Amino acid sequence: MQSISKNTIKQIRSLEMRKFRRQSGEFVAEGNKLVEDNLRAMHCNKLVAVADWWAAHPEAEALADECYAISPQEMQRLSLMQSPQEVLATFRTPDVELSADVAQSFQNQLVVALDGVQDPGNVGTIIRLCDWFGIRNIVCSPTTADCYAPKVVQATMGAIARVRVFYTELPEFLSRMASANVPVYGTFLEGENIYQSTLSANGVIVMGNEGKGISDEVRGIVSHKLFIPPFPADAVTSESLNVGIATAITVSEFRRRV
Repeated sequence: MQSISKNTIKQIRSLEMRKFRRQSGEFVAEGNKLVEDNLRAMHCNKLVAVADWWAAHPEAEALADECYAISPQEMQRLSLMQSPQEVLATFRTPDVELSADVAQSFQNQLVVALDGVQDPGNVGTIIRLCDWFGIRNIVCSPTTADCYAPKVVQATMGAIARVRVFYTELPEFLSRMASANVPVYGTFLEGENIYQSTLSANGVIVMGNEGKGISDEVRGIVSHKLFIPPFPADAVTSESLNVGIATAITVSEFRRRV
C-alpha cells in the first residue's frame, strides 16, 4: 500500500480523454459495484480507495498491480465524478479485434450493432441491457462513443466486464454477415410492425444515431426493416424513441420469441 503522488493523480485524470486512454491502454471505473465487477474479470493496474473501503476489502490488495490509500480530500481531487465514491480503479483495456474468425462466430448469435450512437449514456445503457439479455457482443461504427469513456463505463453498471465491444467499419462487417445469409435488422419509421414480424434467434440488430438514425450506407444492407408502433396507432405522440429505449424494446421482443 502506498500514498499517491501528484503525477499519478494527473495520469489517472488524463484518462478522461480518449487519446490518453489509447496511449496508456487503460480506463477508469469508479464506485463499489463497478470496481468489484471489473476486479473479477479484468486486469487492474491501479486501485485507489479511502481507508474505510480498504478496511472492508482487505483481500482487494492482491488484485491490483498498484494500491493506494488516500484521504477523502484526495479522492475529491482525483475523481472524475461530481459525487466521488470511496474507490476508483484503472483497468487494462481488453484487447479485442474483429477478425474474420470472430465475425464468423457471430453468425449463430444475436449481435447488436451501433451506427453512430454518440451519447455516452445511451452507449452505456445499451451495453448494460445487452448484458441483461445475454448478448455478449456489440459491434460499433468508429463514430460511436468510446465504450471506455468514464461516462459510458459508469452507465454500464459493471456490464462492460461481461460484454465485448468491437469498433469497425459497419458496412463491411454487415455485408460480410449478409453474404453468410445472416439476417440484418434495423428500426425505421417505414418498417414492419415488430410485433407482427418474423424474428430469428440469430442476426444483427442495427441501432442508429440519436438524431439521424441509421446511415444511408448501412440502410442499404439492412434486410429486415422493423418499426416499433405507438399506441394507439393513430395517436399523436413523441417524434421518436430514445435509442436506448428502442434497443431495449427490440432486443426484448427478439428474446421473447426464443
